[in-house]
Amino acid sequence: MSFDTLGLSAELLRAIGEQGYSEPTPIQRKAIPLILEGQDVMAGAQTGTGKTAGFALPLLQRLSTNPPKNGRRPIRALILTPTRELAAQVSDSMKIYGRHLPLRSTVVFGGVKINPQIERLRRGVDILVATPGRLLDHVSQRTVNLSQIEILVLDEADRMLDMGFIHDIRKLLALLPENNVRQNLLFSATFSDEIKQLAGRLLNRPKLIEVARRNATAERIEQVVHPVDKCRKQELLSHMIGSRNWRQVLVFTRTKHGANRLAQQLENDGLRASAIHGNKSQGARTRALAGFKSGEVRVLVATDIAARGLDINQLPHVVNYELPNVPEDYVHRIGRTGRAGNEGAATSLVCVDEHKLLRDIERLLKREISKVVLEGYEPDPSIRAEPIQTGRNGKGRSQPRKQTEARSRGRSPAKRPVAARRESSGGYTAHRHR
Repeated sequence: MSFDTLGLSAELLRAIGEQGYSEPTPIQRKAIPLILEGQDVMAGAQTGTGKTAGFALPLLQRLSTNPPKNGRRPIRALILTPTRELAAQVSDSMKIYGRHLPLRSTVVFGGVKINPQIERLRRGVDILVATPGRLLDHVSQRTVNLSQIEILVLDEADRMLDMGFIHDIRKLLALLPENNVRQNLLFSATFSDEIKQLAGRLLNRPKLIEVARRNATAERIEQVVHPVDKCRKQELLSHMIGSRNWRQVLVFTRTKHGANRLAQQLENDGLRASAIHGNKSQGARTRALAGFKSGEVRVLVATDIAARGLDINQLPHVVNYELPNVPEDYVHRIGRTGRAGNEGAATSLVCVDEHKLLRDIERLLKREISKVVLEGYEPDPSIRAEPIQTGRNGKGRSQPRKQTEARSRGRSPAKRPVAARRESSGGYTAHRHR
C-alpha cells in the first residue's frame, strides 16, 4: 500500500515524497482514513512507528479543506505533548508536512522566554503545539483563545499521566468547545487502565487502533543485558564505546546528578559527552541534542526526559546505564533506536541491586532478555543486593553502598551522589501503588 491510496491531497503527498517516504506504517494506514472521516480515535502503537504522521497528515488535510476566512486565524487545532522535546519535534513535523499548505503552526513550551511566543500567537496560527504548563501560562495572560478548537490531539497521553498533568489537562479541556463538536484524538505508546478511563471521558464513540500488543518493543531492536558490578559500570561503558567504535550512543541514568557525573567521567575518558535532563536550561538541552544529532557529541547521557520525543534518525545504540524503576519506561527508552523500520541495539548494564527491576521488565515484555557476561567484567558473587529506594513519588533513589565493602575487595569505590529525585513528579508508580 502507498500513501496515494489513503485519500491525502496532492500537497501532502508531495511533502511526504520530499521526505523520502513511500509506504505508510501500520498505524498510519489504520489511523489516517478514520481521522479524515472525522472519527474520534484512540490509537496505540509501539514507539518509533510513525504515530506523529498518523495524526499530523489527516489533521492538516481537514484544516486545509476549510481555510480561514477574511485573514482571521483562530487556533483550530491543539496538540498537547508532555515534554518540550516532543513538542518541538511535533511542531517540526507539522511544518514539514504542511509546507505546501496555507496553514500556520507554532509551538509553546516552558524554559524559554514567553514574549516571542506571544508575538507569534498574536499574528495568528491555525495549529498550536504545546506543553500543558506553558499553555496555562498563556491562558492566564489571555494570549490564547481556545474557544474555536476543532481538533484536539493528546500525544503520548500515558506520559502525560505519568508526569502528573491530568489536572492541567482538565483545566484546558474546560476552555475548549464541547467534546461533541470537536474531533478528539488520543495517541499513546502504551495503554494503561488510567488511559482508558481518560479516553472514556474525552472521546466520543472512538475507533480503537492498536497495531502491536501493549508495551511491545520493536522487533528489529537487539536487546542484551551485561551483568556487572555497580562500581565497574562506567569502566565497562567506556570500554564498550571505545573498543566497539560506537559513534552515537544514547545512555540513560535514573537521576539528574548521575547524568552529569557520568557525562563528566566519559569526558575524562576521552569520549565527547553531554548530559540532558530537567535541570538543564532549554538552551543547553537544545545545544546538547543538536550536537548529538550532528555527531559532534558522541555520547548523550539522559534521564527519562529523553525517553519520549527524541527522534534521532537511525540512532544505532541505546544503553541503560541504570534500569528504570517503572518497567514501561524501558520500552520507551529503547524505542529511541530501531525507529521507522531501522535496526537498533539496546544494551543494559545490570548490577545485583537491579535484578528485581530486570524481572519486572521481562514480565512486562513477556520474554527473557539475553544475558552476556563480558570477560574481565564478571560480577563478584559475594556482593549482596541492596534495595533501590523510592521516594514519595515512586521515583528511584540509589542506596549508596558502604565503602568498606569495596575496599575489602581491593577496589576504590566510586563516589556516589546524594540520592537525587527524578524530574517527573506525581508519577505513574506513585499513582499505581496509592
